[in-house]
Amino acid sequence: QVQLVESGGGLVQAGASLRLSCAASTSILNLGIVGWFRQAPGKERELVAEIAGDATEYAESVKGRFTISRDNARDNVKAFIYLQMYNLKPEDTAVYYCNSKRFSNVYWGQGTEVTVSS
Repeated sequence: QVQLVESGGGLVQAGASLRLSCAASTSILNLGIVGWFRQAPGKERELVAEIAGDATEYAESVKGRFTISRDNARDNVKAFIYLQMYNLKPEDTAVYYCNSKRFSNVYWGQGTEVTVSS
C-alpha cells in the first residue's frame, strides 16, 4: 500500500506562484508513473502533469506555467513529487491530487486545495 500526502495549497492572487508537494511512502522506483490531477467544483478530475520514466506530459492549459518533478528523500526509502506552478490563473482553482500508478495499482492522496483569486 502506497501512501501519498499532498501539501502546499492555499489562497493566492492571480499571477502568483505555488509549489505543491506530495510525500510518498515509497521510493521513486516503486511509484511507477506519478502525476498531479485536479478537480474543480462541478467538473471531472483531470490530468495536470505526469512523469513516466524520463518523459513528462502536461495538460495544454498548464504548459509553460507548471513543472512536475520528483526526488527520493535522503533515506532513499521515501520520495517526493512536486508541482511548481507559476502565473496562476483563477481557472487553476481546484483540489489537486497526487497520483501513483504501477502495474494494476493506483493510489491517490487526499488532495490539497488551491484557490486563485482574480
